[in-house]
Amino acid sequence: MPTLPERTLFGPGPSDVAPSVLEAMSRPVIGHLDPAFVGLLDEVGGMLREAFVTRNEVTFAASGTGSAGMEMALVNLLSPGDRAVVGVAGVFGERLAEIARRCGAEVAEVSVPWGDPIDPAQIEASLRGSPAKLVAIVHAETSTGVRQPLEEIARIARENGALVVVDAVTSLAGIPLFVDEWGIDVCYSGTQKCLSVPPGLSPITFSPRAMEAIRTRATPVRSWYLDVTMITRYWGAERVYHHTAPISMLYALHEGLRLVGEEGLEARWERHRALGEYLQSELVGLGFELLAAEGFRLPQLTAAALPGGADERAARKRLLDEFGIEVGGGLGAFAGRAWRIGLMGESCRKEKLDRLLEAVRTVIGHAV
Repeated sequence: MPTLPERTLFGPGPSDVAPSVLEAMSRPVIGHLDPAFVGLLDEVGGMLREAFVTRNEVTFAASGTGSAGMEMALVNLLSPGDRAVVGVAGVFGERLAEIARRCGAEVAEVSVPWGDPIDPAQIEASLRGSPAKLVAIVHAETSTGVRQPLEEIARIARENGALVVVDAVTSLAGIPLFVDEWGIDVCYSGTQKCLSVPPGLSPITFSPRAMEAIRTRATPVRSWYLDVTMITRYWGAERVYHHTAPISMLYALHEGLRLVGEEGLEARWERHRALGEYLQSELVGLGFELLAAEGFRLPQLTAAALPGGADERAARKRLLDEFGIEVGGGLGAFAGRAWRIGLMGESCRKEKLDRLLEAVRTVIGHAV
């Protein structure tokens, strides 16, 4: 295997991984039906309920990245001909809409310009025009750095009889998220963002209302691998074989969730808030333009246009080559002029942030 460089990860994901999580991955592999391992699964489920702030029985880690969680949420709930209202405010809202279409749903997109939040009144207008099976929204849009007004959108959806599906890939354990209190029916995430576990699993939770909709659907779920009614027989008391669980990744998630619990959710949210605001203030002082609308900016993911005249790609390459620091380039409407800087989990530490800012000052000074 070639020698790989050490990096400090300030991109949109993955984030830095704690040494104890890496150590957990190196533990001996045992069978996925071994009594000791299924006991670990029970603990992972309990810790995920705490992270999602839910009492949902059906809460587990799907085998696959956050996009697998996205597909699992939609393929289980949608049947051909169902209507789905999807908030589109960036790349991952677009992906939600595309998957819903592939499920055979009639998709009504509620779209806004990149960097803007979705107006809950737009969701309400779409629902009043025609009933929908579900409303799907990205809580923390990784491509723009926007935090959507999720609580209000979820309330409107439920009042209009729609299930609520939420992408929390970049928000879980980074900003406040209350699955039960906000009336979310399916919420999925990824391990590689604010949980600071390597990519490969998608934590997901289903409300009783969502599970009833799945059990009473007229046609089978089109995906065998992502059929939640089958997977829960493995994660539940029956322990019926479905597929070989990614054992080492589940060791890692267990340790990552233990660290979240040790710090405390509220303390973790506050750490991300404080350092995110500090980063954004410093970037503005360096001439960057914050691209997410004021009042809706994520602390853990900042999209910022470089000072006029700066070569975005050259500056980003220099950060990587000279300082071993990764930041992400812009996507879509922000491509070629912006960075996406992630302060997530283990990457969201004051000493690391100071090192990042020192490097950015050096690079920008030579890039303009």
